[in-house]
Amino acid sequence: QVQLMESGGGSVQDGGSLRLSCVVSGDTYSNHCMGWFRQAPGKEREGVVALYIGTGSTYYADSVKGRFTISRDNIKNTLFLQMNSLKPEDTAMYYCAADLVRTIFDCTGGGWRPTSGSWGQGTQVTVSS
Repeated sequence: QVQLMESGGGSVQDGGSLRLSCVVSGDTYSNHCMGWFRQAPGKEREGVVALYIGTGSTYYADSVKGRFTISRDNIKNTLFLQMNSLKPEDTAMYYCAADLVRTIFDCTGGGWRPTSGSWGQGTQVTVSS
């Protein structure tokens, strides 16, 4: 099981940008799904983006399409989330997650929820209007 450590959260104005990083420690496999979830106060945790390592296939929640980009540095084994045009409704605790999946669709079909995988400790993103 991999270990995850996020960084890069902070406070920005409406329309600003942030880049989150997630250092992945441990062996990574082609059938790993990695991504970011977020949880705002009083709301359920929701999937934001996901990346299937073997093919690079991705999933983006409708609320972030065109504004957020997930990427990975294979050498440094680090996952990134570039967030542009941030809105106050993006304010949440952001969590990096990783889990082994059976199929690409399990990762990028929109319903991925790590079951026995790993979670980071979270990093706070606050967007003010």
